[in-house]
Amino acid sequence: MTIIAAADGSALGNPGPAGWAWYIDHENWGAGGWDHGTNNMGELQAVLELFRATAKEPETELKILCDSQYAINCITKWMPGWKKKGWKKSDGKPVLNQDILRELDAVIVGRKYTFEWVKGHAGHELNEEADDRARAAATAHQSGKDPDAGPGYTGSSGTIAGNEPGQAPPPVVEAAAEPAVDVASTVFELEQGLLDAQVRANFTEVSDFLHPSYQEVCRDGSLLDVSTVRSILDAGGTLPATGPVQLLTARPLDSKLVLIAYRMSPEGSQVLVCSSWWQQTERGWKLRFRQETIESRA
Repeated sequence: MTIIAAADGSALGNPGPAGWAWYIDHENWGAGGWDHGTNNMGELQAVLELFRATAKEPETELKILCDSQYAINCITKWMPGWKKKGWKKSDGKPVLNQDILRELDAVIVGRKYTFEWVKGHAGHELNEEADDRARAAATAHQSGKDPDAGPGYTGSSGTIAGNEPGQAPPPVVEAAAEPAVDVASTVFELEQGLLDAQVRANFTEVSDFLHPSYQEVCRDGSLLDVSTVRSILDAGGTLPATGPVQLLTARPLDSKLVLIAYRMSPEGSQVLVCSSWWQQTERGWKLRFRQETIESRA
C-alpha cells in the first residue's frame, strides 16, 4: 500500500509569519508554523511532520507531492553531501535550515518514500488542500493566534492515497490549462527559491533552476551563463547579493513562457529585475534570461 500526501509551506513576506501543512484527506492532515520563518522552512517542515505522523506505519510507502523543487532536492540530492561535510556547504559555511534537515535525515532512515513535483496553484486537489492549510497557519501566526493543527494521521477513515477504501488512487495529472495567475505564482516561487542564499552558494543547487541556455545581465554590466556561474562558485566566489523583494508583475505569455518583474533591495540599493522562465516538459520551469538594473543607490 502507498499513502499519497501533499506537503506545502507558506510565508507571508518570506521571511515573515510562516506555516506548513501536509494533507492526505479530510481525516488525515496536520499543520503548524512560526511567528517568523521562510517558505523553504515551511516546505521542509511539512515533509518532516508527514514522516513523523506516519511513523507508526514504517512499512507503508509514502508518495510525497511537493510544488517545491528546493525541498525535493534538499532531501534527494543535496542532503547526503551536506552531511558528509559536517552540514557545511562547499564554501565552508553552515547549511541553512540544518536543524530541520538533521531531523529529516533521522526520520527517513528505513522508510520507503518517493517524491513527485507538482505544479503549485494549478488545481491539484491535494496540493491545494495543503497550501490552504499552510497559508491558514501562517495567517494565524500573523494574527497572534494558534493555528488549527488538524487531526494528524489517524488512519480512522481507512483512507490510502487520498481515496475511499477499496478505490484506486487517482493518477497525478497536470491540468491541461492553468489560470494565468496560478502559473505566474508558481514561477515566482521558483524565482524566490533562486534568491535563497543557501541555493546561490553552490553550483549543484543553483544550476537546478537554470535553463541550459540561461543568460543573465548583472547589475554591474557583467554577463553570466551556466558555465560562468560554475566557474565563480567552484572558485569560492559569490553571486550578486539579493534582498527584500517587491513583485511588480508576473505574466505568462503562453503556456511555456512567464515573464517576471520585481524590485529588490540588496545592500541599500534598489534594483529592478526582469526574468523569463521557460517550461521544459521533463524538467519543469527553468530560468532562461534575467537582467538586473540599478535604479538607485543608498
